[in-house]
Amino acid sequence: MHTEPKLIRFNQNVLSKYQIYNSIFMTLPFDTISKTVALLPLFHETCKLGFEHKDDPTTIVNTFFEKYQARRSEKSQINLLFRFIQYIERQVVLFDAVEDAAFAVVNNMEGVGSLRSLKENAAAENKTQLLQDYLESFNVRIVLTAHPTQFYPGTVLGIITDLAEAIKVDNLPEIRSLLGQLGKTPFFKDKKPTPYDEAVNLIWYLKNVFYHSFGSIYDYVQQNIFDYREIDNSIVNIGFWPGGDRDGNPFVTPEITLNVAKKLKESILKNYIKDIKYLRRRLTFKGIRDRVINLNHRLHNTLLYKDNQIALQEFRNELIEIREILVKEHQSLFVDKVTSLINKTTLFGYHFGSLDIRQDSRVHDSMFRALVGELIENGSDLFPSNFFELSENDQKLHLASISGEIGEIVFKDEQAINIAETIKAMKSIQETNGEIACNRYIISNNQTTLNVLQLFAMLKIVAFHETLTADIVPLFETVTDLQAAPAVMEELYTNSHYRKHLEGRSNKQTIMLGFSDGTKDGGYLMANWGIFKAKEALTALSRKYNIDVIFFDGRGGPPARGGGKTHQFYASLGPTIEDKEIQLTIQGQTISSNFGTLESSQYNMEQLISSGIMNRLNDKNHEMEPDDKAVMDNLADLSYQAYVDFKAHPKFLSYLEHMSTLKYYAKTNIGSRPSKRGKAEGLDFKDLRAIPFVGSWSQLKQNVPGFFGVGTALQYYEEKGEFEKVQHLFQNSRFFRTLIANSMMSLSKSFFDLTRYMAEDPEYGDFWKLIYKEYEITRRLILKLTGFKALMENEPVAKASIAVRESIVLPLLTIQQYALKKMQELKKAEVKDEEKIAVFEKMVMRSLFGNINASRNSA
Repeated sequence: MHTEPKLIRFNQNVLSKYQIYNSIFMTLPFDTISKTVALLPLFHETCKLGFEHKDDPTTIVNTFFEKYQARRSEKSQINLLFRFIQYIERQVVLFDAVEDAAFAVVNNMEGVGSLRSLKENAAAENKTQLLQDYLESFNVRIVLTAHPTQFYPGTVLGIITDLAEAIKVDNLPEIRSLLGQLGKTPFFKDKKPTPYDEAVNLIWYLKNVFYHSFGSIYDYVQQNIFDYREIDNSIVNIGFWPGGDRDGNPFVTPEITLNVAKKLKESILKNYIKDIKYLRRRLTFKGIRDRVINLNHRLHNTLLYKDNQIALQEFRNELIEIREILVKEHQSLFVDKVTSLINKTTLFGYHFGSLDIRQDSRVHDSMFRALVGELIENGSDLFPSNFFELSENDQKLHLASISGEIGEIVFKDEQAINIAETIKAMKSIQETNGEIACNRYIISNNQTTLNVLQLFAMLKIVAFHETLTADIVPLFETVTDLQAAPAVMEELYTNSHYRKHLEGRSNKQTIMLGFSDGTKDGGYLMANWGIFKAKEALTALSRKYNIDVIFFDGRGGPPARGGGKTHQFYASLGPTIEDKEIQLTIQGQTISSNFGTLESSQYNMEQLISSGIMNRLNDKNHEMEPDDKAVMDNLADLSYQAYVDFKAHPKFLSYLEHMSTLKYYAKTNIGSRPSKRGKAEGLDFKDLRAIPFVGSWSQLKQNVPGFFGVGTALQYYEEKGEFEKVQHLFQNSRFFRTLIANSMMSLSKSFFDLTRYMAEDPEYGDFWKLIYKEYEITRRLILKLTGFKALMENEPVAKASIAVRESIVLPLLTIQQYALKKMQELKKAEVKDEEKIAVFEKMVMRSLFGNINASRNSA
């Protein structure tokens, strides 16, 4: 059978279908839609031609009104712009649904990077046994975070899912009604979600997507790679941050953590009950039927906390016995269904997803001081009264060797209460949902060994005592912290008490390395290279001390937050970086775009498994040559310097504050966290969260964190006449090629014509020109480096998808800039019209939504 090239499949199944369904959407009989529908294409055309003529957004909007709507009042014009925003938001949803529906057709589900391809390659090279060995110890964990990079409420996510299903089978009546529903469903949230709401929203994916797709992956591996024998390893699992991640989020309380864990357990039990009900209808045989009915009742009792519950191990054992009877007495009828459920208990237990606890080291330090202060005050002998006067070294010795319990002390200080109750909640969740349900505590912004040992001591004395069934995961984020990481870890590895703890944890140490704050801190190349080098140093150190180090990457979504082509990134790491497990954070639009449907979830998980395994099976993945390393080092240093100088520019912060959408992120009610860590009134770069920071550049279509400094670094080699050194690095290093590919994506999504008017601004003109110049240099030299005529020409489908999305939101971006400019003018007026300012402020906020949602393919 002849298969069309991928781009043709995309054009036929995505682009053409989107155009057809968009035209249906345009004919729906809404009161206000007919005029909007007639005028939006005209407005789109005006925007397109206007930017080609180098017009600014204000001129474009005014031209449109003069030409087509001259008789409208100003109020009526503003209403029309709001209707455009509403309509474009829904066009983005429609395009998402069409793309989701076509996923399996556009992407080859059994091609390169699939498990089938992995199995066949291993068989062809006589490496099947090796593949089995690797899979017995290899794990991929995706950790879902509640970071607010997705603006769809749950109701809209449900419509996208149903719409995608209807589009798959071209069910026109259903599509019409769903488009009608979409037209009437509000996108804007009136109030911020609580951390519990965020957890419930993400559990939707666990119940409806991961339960099935992870189950299918595990079943496939067991049947096709292990010939149906049991695998002593889960291979894929889920980490979960909503309700556990309290870093910068004062709304996450111990009570919320307990409630989220309870919800996770209830959700997995409901899925098991559904599967058992199916088996109850099928396993109607003598000797089995009553056992399945009994299982059903006992799972219900467990769900409702009644008598006669069933523990996880007993549930598994019962299923295994039922399977044995089916094989012996009933010709193995429905054995595959029973095995599939057993496999799901291996993957999800009673916890569904492992809840991670996370807190910032600076907050920990004050919590620790509050806790110890009250213990000393109450005459506890756990700490000497002069503990805080001891040298740092003596404090570390005391913390590492501490034993004993806090006893019945009732804390008065809020911070002491919080940390004590959080640690008790961890222990309590382990008792109800299993140890894996909550066994990691991540210290973000970890800078010193003391940060780790303070937590080590608190965990022991508050709840875990001599058997610490939890892992402490330091998160090194900034460039400085990454450089200090090996020294911190060596001190821990050589501490006899901490080492004894690691022995009790199978000699495994998880270390998290952050991207988003790294990119914000050190720029694109330095953040990525800094992490690569830290991983190499930490791998060598851990191997020296016989510790299995597991790297957990805070990879975020778009390349500017360390994301991009994730599986290519892992396939590029080479032998000097430990890779027995892949762990990474997934958030916001990355969850819905890469893992939001059964097909995309299965495809992307298989790609991740394959990339990790291929890195080990592939003898050709060599270590980077010393000369190439030297070039990479120099490129990172040069780009870092360029980025640091850029950040130090006197207009840097005020440009973000006055010319971007930064201050409106906090008002969108999309996440429970505040948009900055500190309470200071003014804008402080240190307290600024990576998401609004990166998002603001993205809304300006300038994407600075994804490329700034790259061009300057490449130009150094061009000017020295040594560009071939960078070309040699590009040819030989998959890691560098992946970095350049991701940077190319950031450049592809930049559109400087949108903000070209800023070049004339008396205050910010020079600053805008500085950014544009770096963009031009980076674009020109990346094309020279790759030999491409256009950006992303080697990825025609991703390029086409980006082009459609950018085209859909072009009018939205124009409206946003128009509103920002209007607000600036109104604020400068002698008499401020607060009512009008509020209207344009709302326009900016509403336009944020569609722009962000349209960027879903950034990962």
